[in-house]
Amino acid sequence: MDNLALIESFGDFKDDKNIDRITLMAIIEEALQVVLRKKYGSDDNFDIIVNPDKGDLEIWHNRIVVEDGFSEDDSAEIELSEARKIEPDFEIGEEVSELIPIENLGRRAILTLRQTLSAKIMEHDNANLYDKFKELEGEIVSGEVHHIRHKHIIIMDDEQNEMILPKENQIPSDFFRKGETVRAIVDEVVLRGAKPQIVLSRTAPKFLEKLFEQEIPEIFDGLITIKKVVRIPGEKAKVAVESYDDRIDPVGACVGMKGSRIHSIVRELRNENIDVINYTTNLNLYIARALSPAKISSAEIDEENHKILVHVKPEEVSKAIGKGGYNVKLASRLLDMEIDIFREGIQDEDVELTEFSDEIDQWVIEAFKAIGLDTAKSVLEQDVNDLIKRTDLEEETIEDVIRILKEEFED
Repeated sequence: MDNLALIESFGDFKDDKNIDRITLMAIIEEALQVVLRKKYGSDDNFDIIVNPDKGDLEIWHNRIVVEDGFSEDDSAEIELSEARKIEPDFEIGEEVSELIPIENLGRRAILTLRQTLSAKIMEHDNANLYDKFKELEGEIVSGEVHHIRHKHIIIMDDEQNEMILPKENQIPSDFFRKGETVRAIVDEVVLRGAKPQIVLSRTAPKFLEKLFEQEIPEIFDGLITIKKVVRIPGEKAKVAVESYDDRIDPVGACVGMKGSRIHSIVRELRNENIDVINYTTNLNLYIARALSPAKISSAEIDEENHKILVHVKPEEVSKAIGKGGYNVKLASRLLDMEIDIFREGIQDEDVELTEFSDEIDQWVIEAFKAIGLDTAKSVLEQDVNDLIKRTDLEEETIEDVIRILKEEFED
C-alpha cells in the first residue's frame, strides 16, 4: 500500500465523522508514532509530514553518521558505508535524513497502523460525543425509539447517536413503540470504558421544568421564574413560580385560559396532575398554597424539628392528604419540611386514636397520624388498599386496627 492509498483509505472517516484536516493530521501522525515505536523502539529520530488533502505522507529517518562497526543504536546512528549508499559525499558526524516508504515498514506494521488509526478516530469521535452531550445535561432532547428492551429503551437522535432511557426513568404509564418520537432530558453522561453512555429521564423534576420553559413564553423570556418543582411521576406535581413584574400573574400565565398552556405539558407527562403555585416568602401563606386545593385552618411551624402541624376542618382532610397521600407528600417536599395533618375538633361519638394505645402499638398510631388520621372514624372512612399505600403498614396490621376500632363502636 502506497502513501496515497493509505491516506485515501481514511478519507471516508474524515467525511463520516466530520473530522477537520488538522485533527486528522494529528491522528495519523500519532498512529504512525505508535508503529515506529514498535518497529524501532523509539520515534525520537523520525519526522512525520502529513497532508491528508493531497494524500501526502512522508516519514523521514534522521541519523548521525558514525564509523563502520561503531553503531550502537540503529535508530539514532548509521554507519558511513550505509550513509554513502544514500549519498556518496556524507562524512562522519553529519546527519542523514532518509525517506522511509510506507511499504518498508512491513505488512504487520501497516496492519497495526490501520487498526491504530481506526481506534484513534473512534476515540476522537467518543470524546466529541461526550463533550457534546455533557453540555446538554439537564436539557430536553428527542429521538426515535430504536430498540425496546426489558430494562430500557434505546433512542437514536437525528445524528444517529445512541441514547438510553432506563425503565426507572420512564413515567409508569409510558408505553413506546419502535419508531415513535420520544422527548426526555439528558440526565447524565457517563463513560462505560471509552464509550460515553447518554442516559435520559422523563421522571426528573428538571424535565417538567424544561417543558415549562418550552411551552410558557414568559418563563423562557425570564419574566417568570420557576422556584421549585416536585413530582410523583405520572401522578401529581407541584410547581412554584414567581413573577418579578407585578402586572403578570405567574399562575395564570402558566396555566393559560381554561388550561390551554399547560395542557400539552400534562399530555406529555401522561396526564400528570400539575398544581402551579404562586411562590411567596410568607411561610404561612406558602404552606396554605402548597396544600391547595385544601383550605387549612391554621399551621404551627416547629422549626427545631423541621415540622409543620396543619389543622384543617374534617371535610378538608381528604383534600389536604390527597389521593395516595400525594398532596401532602409533595407539599412537604416543596417546603422541605415534614407536614402532619390534624382535623379540627372531634366529631360526635368519635374517639381519638390515642385512646386505643393499650390495644394498638404507638408506632402504628403515629403512622396513621402522619397521614392526618387521628381519630377512629377518620380511619374507618378510608379504603384498606389506600391505607396500605399511604402508611406503608402491612395489610394484616391495618385490618387488626380496623377490627379494634369497629368493636369500639359496636360496643
